[in-house]
Amino acid sequence: MLNNLNKNFDVLNDAQKKATFHIDGPLIIIAGAGSGKTRVLTYRIAHLLNTGVDSFSILALTFTNKAAREMKSRISKIVGESDAKNLWMGTFHSIFAKILRIEADKIGFNSNFTIYDTQDSEKLIRSIIKEKGLDKDIYRPKIVRNRISILKNNLITVNGYFNNPELLESDKISKRPFTGNLYKEYVRRCFRSNVMDFDDLLLKTNELLNNNPEVLFKYQNKFKYILVDEYQDTNHSQYKIVKMLADRFQNICVVGDDSQSIYSFRGANIDNILNFKKDYPDSISYKLEQNYRSSKNIVNSANSILKYNKNKLEKTVWTNNNEGEKVLINSFRTDSDEGRFVVNDIIKNRSIQNKENRDFAILYRTNAQSRSIEDALRINNVPYKIFGGLSFYQRKEIKDVLAYLKLILNKNDEESLKRVINYPPRGIGQTTIDKLSVASNEMGMSIFEFIEKENINNLKINNTTTEKLKNFVYMIKNFSLLNDKMSAYEITKEVIGRIGIIDHLKIDSSPEEINKIQNIEELLNGINELKIIDDELIDSKIKLSTFLEDVSLATDFDDKKNNNDNSVSLMTVHLAKGLEFSDVYIVGLEEDLFPSPMNIDSRNGLEEERRLFYVALTRAKNKVNISYSQTRYRWGNLDYCEPSRFISEIDPLYVENNSVNEEKNKIQIKSESFNSINKPNASMIKKLKKIDLFYKNKNVKKNIDVESGIYVYHERFGKGLVTLVEGTGSDRKALIDFEKFGRKKLLLNFAKLKILNKKSP
Repeated sequence: MLNNLNKNFDVLNDAQKKATFHIDGPLIIIAGAGSGKTRVLTYRIAHLLNTGVDSFSILALTFTNKAAREMKSRISKIVGESDAKNLWMGTFHSIFAKILRIEADKIGFNSNFTIYDTQDSEKLIRSIIKEKGLDKDIYRPKIVRNRISILKNNLITVNGYFNNPELLESDKISKRPFTGNLYKEYVRRCFRSNVMDFDDLLLKTNELLNNNPEVLFKYQNKFKYILVDEYQDTNHSQYKIVKMLADRFQNICVVGDDSQSIYSFRGANIDNILNFKKDYPDSISYKLEQNYRSSKNIVNSANSILKYNKNKLEKTVWTNNNEGEKVLINSFRTDSDEGRFVVNDIIKNRSIQNKENRDFAILYRTNAQSRSIEDALRINNVPYKIFGGLSFYQRKEIKDVLAYLKLILNKNDEESLKRVINYPPRGIGQTTIDKLSVASNEMGMSIFEFIEKENINNLKINNTTTEKLKNFVYMIKNFSLLNDKMSAYEITKEVIGRIGIIDHLKIDSSPEEINKIQNIEELLNGINELKIIDDELIDSKIKLSTFLEDVSLATDFDDKKNNNDNSVSLMTVHLAKGLEFSDVYIVGLEEDLFPSPMNIDSRNGLEEERRLFYVALTRAKNKVNISYSQTRYRWGNLDYCEPSRFISEIDPLYVENNSVNEEKNKIQIKSESFNSINKPNASMIKKLKKIDLFYKNKNVKKNIDVESGIYVYHERFGKGLVTLVEGTGSDRKALIDFEKFGRKKLLLNFAKLKILNKKSP
């Protein structure tokens, strides 16, 4: 086995070998992006086994089951399956759950305790809130669960909470003064039911080891060698457990990269890796600085970014890979122009370089940014896959708003009505909805008609609920009247404001709820984009029916698209960590977007945003394309965007900047408040249209060549057949039958058309 093992070790570079062969004492391995840290962890464990270390005495902690399985599989191939199976290797939660089942009686639990997932926890909390008679719109189960989770991960017990004046005051200010009582009752119920949640697996392990010296001694003796992957992502609770377990032999090896510490919003504490030397003064450190993934230009670009961070461990990542292309920076007039460019560039490179769709990834800071990208991908029939979420129009908050819009056009739409009649919550329970459904069905009418004709007076529904139902119907009827006078954009903005969905989502300030608000904002922006594009149309006022038809085509594409592996990948930068692609497009590099406005008021926040950008850059093997928009709609209002500070921080030696001088073309447009229905006026739109310097399509011919019988391509509507051309000069117009969007009449003076051919294909 020794000879085979030594042969395997030949794949390691010198730095990797030093880290692998170091056996005793505390060790930190700083592993730069693409430096082969998983390989080092794998071979280090194999080497320990080869030197006679008992496989049962090795503890390896990871953050994902995938990472654990991958490492165990690699180790099996090197040392054999038998030894690999004996390793205590897995996620923090799975390993600690195993310990807790063995030692359950020490903390008053039975070994067969149940583990609640997030949904189970929220369901229990919901029941407690109802029993306590608390306002469920203020004490929302998800908010309360998140609060309890944060407390537990910071090792704050119920008693600790009530003895902390700052925590009590914080919840009082948030208008949730009974949070502590909910926490206490939740813990009591879980204990009574022999239940632990995910956070308990960490909290109870800490309690077990702190309060039971004999148990701590047992596991300190058992785990003579401890290895921790992605140490920069550990939270306070994980840090304390690892430190206790390693305290006797101090044979602890942590692997991580402070430059990729990007999860503080989940409780990760970068200080754990930065202060490792303070915790273990006798520790040895090794740096894995050779990048095997990316080209020289990408590696050097990423390095130049991190020079601006002060809180870091010094290292210089380098590579023997080829020089590669310079990082491309492109500026566009709008985010839609940006999306179209990215997709067209993918199509071009796919063809020229003989690449697959799976070789390309599009990364963004927030999920809401996917809309303009998705639109461009759909138009061009490019298959794509969204990681960690749904396609834009499939997201719950978007479907909620769309349900209101559908109901405005069709009051008999039962599914839409059931979806929103009590959302945002207005005190209409499921029992009431069920009664309405049965009764209306018996009378052969829709629920809306049933309420409208006041048949509800015959049902056993209390007066308060009856009044709420009538108010709902009145609101929808009022929206319908407004819709006759308003554009799709105006009525959607009115609906969003009137139903109070934004205020409802703002109650919870979690990243998930903020994402939902951003998605609703982007929905408005998408409608506005339609309005601007349709300035080319003779009837430029987009009606609600037209917009919903457009959406139905988009969702139909989502339903029918091929979900094979050969798709362009779309995801936030956070989700991209640990992945790699041939070509990466990083979009929306603008101030107040990337970096996020929520993280620029402190050094720690800004430095984490910069590390996030570093992660984005280092996902690419061959090519990085960075882009930003000059203008972006926010709540339907046009704003001028400043390019992200991160762009100027990249060393110019490694950059090819395709952006033009923007100063003379700036459009200063004052944002209106959300509740206002004011929108950019015609002069603003015309100014915007004149900025052709930002986006030029060399393939677009002058529309003077457009004539009846030819096929053309429109940036949004796709391919279409010109059936009629009439008028002269600036009034010249064309009637075009688009394959996906039907017949449109466009003003050729504004329309950006690419002539495909002069004969039927």
